[in-house]
Amino acid sequence: MASGIYLHPIGLVYGEDAASGIAQGRAGSLASGQIGYTACQLIEGSPGNTIARVLSYQELAAIREDPIRTIRERIETRRVLPEWCAFSGPTIMGVINVTPDSFSDGGLFSDHEAAVEQGRALRSAGAHVLDIGGESTRPGSETISSDEECRRVLPVIEALNDPGGALSIDTRKADVMTAALRAGASVINDVSALSYDPESLNVAATWDAPVILMHALGDPKTMQDDPRYDDVLLDVYDYLEERVLACEAAGIAKDHIMIDPGIGFGKTGEHNLALIHGAAIFHGLGVPVLYGVSRKRFIGTISGESIAAKRVSGSISAALAAIGRGVQVIRAHDVAETLQATSVWQAVHA
Repeated sequence: MASGIYLHPIGLVYGEDAASGIAQGRAGSLASGQIGYTACQLIEGSPGNTIARVLSYQELAAIREDPIRTIRERIETRRVLPEWCAFSGPTIMGVINVTPDSFSDGGLFSDHEAAVEQGRALRSAGAHVLDIGGESTRPGSETISSDEECRRVLPVIEALNDPGGALSIDTRKADVMTAALRAGASVINDVSALSYDPESLNVAATWDAPVILMHALGDPKTMQDDPRYDDVLLDVYDYLEERVLACEAAGIAKDHIMIDPGIGFGKTGEHNLALIHGAAIFHGLGVPVLYGVSRKRFIGTISGESIAAKRVSGSISAALAAIGRGVQVIRAHDVAETLQATSVWQAVHA
């Protein structure tokens, strides 16, 4: 249940400044990583009806009452990341759409051989995990049968199931999850946060599989018709908190849970920017955070680029903004370019 209390870390510092501030008690650590926060916005109330004030880190740390103390501890606790995560820096999840109609590369990898070749290329480029999806969830898309979804993804998973890296199945359907896990996938990435199919929670718990819980407003077919929120940052936070609790209640260990605010899934351009700007708030959920900003429409709106595949620079800019707020995993189509940019960002901020 939402407590009506939110902590948004601000005043972020990096490298030696972060280490010094944390050591001296002037800053806290985002997820016990290499980024520190020297102040915090304390938000009280419900989405659309809140009051907020800024506390220095020392003022925040002096508060011992719950839920503020508990949320602060969740912000600062070291994350137990899956073995496929890159502990030395942001993890890059490579995207493989085995579909004819995905927004960015629909049809390019609908052929199994092309999809496998792309997967191997993304691994060679440095992807730590490959996310394989057989059903487009772009705005306006139609659902497909489980049989068709399995026909698309299972041969690709089987071909890529080797020691070269982990595989994630991007699906909303429990039977597709089960078939994919049997074929060699080890991670479940669900745009409905395991809410679309009533059996999904049980599948994840039974297989002891790490899950990625994404926020989406409504069904993909209609989610972009007129998305509205009382406060997009807090509404998404509350939803993801509820889904994390639902997973724990179903027997899924918290260290197997990751969250994704769902950029572009039932959001306007302004909503997307608010979620990137406020990304640090999601550390209060106490689990790793993933952002999927790659080639999204809002980048095209800002830049004037209508072709999704030409939004690489804008995608990297959005990814670095998220990484600068402590986001641990970036889902990307352009793995080599994203990895190069994140490596430079890390070197600058070391």
